Amino acid sequence: MSNHDHGLNPAEWKFPDPENVAAICCRHILEGKPVLCVSHDEDDGGWQILCGGPHTGTDAKVVCLGCMVKRDPTLLELAGLPLGWGADRGTRDSCWIRTSNSE
Repeated sequence: MSNHDHGLNPAEWKFPDPENVAAICCRHILEGKPVLCVSHDEDDGGWQILCGGPHTGTDAKVVCLGCMVKRDPTLLELAGLPLGWGADRGTRDSCWIRTSNSE
């Protein structure tokens, strides 16, 4: 993805990937639903940022991870999420619950 400024504090960026790395996001997030599910894929290291609801193939959109963090700064709490793990929460204000994707 192209470089663009997110206005984020570089000292807070703890992700192993650069801010402009491509991630997958469901269209529901882009339409205003909260991020309730995140996956750090084991096979390719990709990030999926989802609403937690049902999806079809056409719901997937390519986004910038930095743009998603700017939209929801609580994603910074998941920067250390290991490959093959995910995190879920019930509401935007709930704590993230981390689990292995293989469980």
